[in-house]
Amino acid sequence: MSLRAELIRFCLPWFMRPRLSSDIRIEDVRRSTARFARLVPPPPRGTELLVVDAGGVRAERVARPGSRPGRYVLHLHGGAYCVGFPALFRDFTWRMADATGARVLCVDYRLAPEHPFPAALDDVMAAWRWLIAECADPRQVAFVGDSSGGGLVFASMMRLRDEGLPLPAAAVALSPWTDLALTGPSLAAYALSDPMVPVELMPKAVDLYLAGADPRQPYASPLYGDAAGLPPALILAAGDEALRDDAVRMAGRLQAAGGDVELELWPRMFHVWPMFARILPEARTAIARMGAFLQGRL
Repeated sequence: MSLRAELIRFCLPWFMRPRLSSDIRIEDVRRSTARFARLVPPPPRGTELLVVDAGGVRAERVARPGSRPGRYVLHLHGGAYCVGFPALFRDFTWRMADATGARVLCVDYRLAPEHPFPAALDDVMAAWRWLIAECADPRQVAFVGDSSGGGLVFASMMRLRDEGLPLPAAAVALSPWTDLALTGPSLAAYALSDPMVPVELMPKAVDLYLAGADPRQPYASPLYGDAAGLPPALILAAGDEALRDDAVRMAGRLQAAGGDVELELWPRMFHVWPMFARILPEARTAIARMGAFLQGRL
């Protein structure tokens, strides 16, 4: 583990925890997130950013000089289904475009509580239908998601399969949140040491997103779904993050169903560490790993 990673791990709670309390309002979180987004460095020269209407869903397409026109990564961002937008993830998406030789389509899906489950899933389905109808062969498309977006990756693929629609060629899930019933032992084991995931606020996020729906509904919590027939997947998680067991158990479900799945637990990292690629060497290494996995399957 690099010294930078240790410093980030030490400092993150000072930035994250003061903003989070049991009485915090989602509007306050969104305002602070919007302020943080202004600090995200712009992509390098030669990057193309284009806002598109993806089947009625707003999305941002990111392309680099090496991006192939017919190759796509559909990126589903994290944020507990309540927070997040494409501009917040630009320092990640342009790097994924470089690593995969693809155009990255970051879906600006609707957020809870204004748009509870299954609005986010419906938006992904709409964007997928548009993408394969207008832009790409499914064999040249991969799903990538982080945190709640990682759970949404598996939920979306399950629904595509159930509806008889084409599936992507592969998927990468980074620190995926796959169990909204919150039964993973690592939630308690690392609640205090995880610098990124506010475990104490997760039940509130679940309530806002599900609005009374069953947390074990597979399209909300893919851990409880049928994992048969899903595309090859790479799952990355930190070895001692709160959502570690969501990743481990999802990999186990895929393997038990006969799927092609690779699970990597990175020691001493933290939740969604590849988002810190600007300053963290382990983040750049992880993005290269994700890119190599997808390059071999697209």
